[in-house]
Amino acid sequence: MSAADWYAHKSLGDGLFWIQERFYQSENRANIWLLRGTHQDVVIDTGLGLRSLPDYIDDKGLLGKDPQRKNPLLAIATHAHFDHSGGLHQFQQVGVHSAEVDALANGDNFETVTWLSDREIAESPSPGWRARHYKVKAVQPTHILQEGDVINLGDRQLTVLHMPGHSRGSICLHDRDNKLLFSGDVVYDGAMIDWLPYSRVSDYISSCERLVGLVDSEQVDQVLPGHYNTFGAKRLHRIASTYINRAGTCPAKFSTFAWSTLAGVALRASNPRSAC
Repeated sequence: MSAADWYAHKSLGDGLFWIQERFYQSENRANIWLLRGTHQDVVIDTGLGLRSLPDYIDDKGLLGKDPQRKNPLLAIATHAHFDHSGGLHQFQQVGVHSAEVDALANGDNFETVTWLSDREIAESPSPGWRARHYKVKAVQPTHILQEGDVINLGDRQLTVLHMPGHSRGSICLHDRDNKLLFSGDVVYDGAMIDWLPYSRVSDYISSCERLVGLVDSEQVDQVLPGHYNTFGAKRLHRIASTYINRAGTCPAKFSTFAWSTLAGVALRASNPRSAC
């Protein structure tokens, strides 16, 4: 299957594109965001990497008429989980938070929580492909990101917000001038996951408190999340506040512990060499 068949995209205007993997039919299917700038273009998250994302972007002309005048396309992972980082190895420039550099450089499929089944792939990307053989390929990040770093695209800037909880290196990218928040899996309009390896509820609560603060200070109008559809500031405030209020309760703590234990066992079984 060609990259042109595997992916699909929609323009949201102002140099922003929403890309998805058409035949990865799962709640784990991540949103891929392409944002164009006058000097630098960025891809935010890269999906599974089963077909060439750079080829798709080039073939569809998503970088404009003269992409050579800019720096090489920069791929940033909002965190290291497989559904977001699987395609990073296809890019010359790769950015990730410092807490998850080693996981990507070592191809640690335990920390990337690689968990894929044949039933989630509606059409095989290549003859004989099987999910059990899928692994996130090791990649050495060229841009090691920290809280407060600013990624300069020329006509717009993205500020790195370290928001751990879902994973230890989870980040949001904040376009302050346009009040856009690329949130990865820090927040989306669905059940927030705090029971994976390197998830931490106390960190997640703190991150959600920061999200509430962004809304209260009118710094966010629209959220472009790692999964599902975009949403506005009012919904962001409600999702983050609900998590804060729920996370400290006894039923929530028990549920998190149970799911965390099961997830750890399952991931170690499927990625034994990465669990050492």
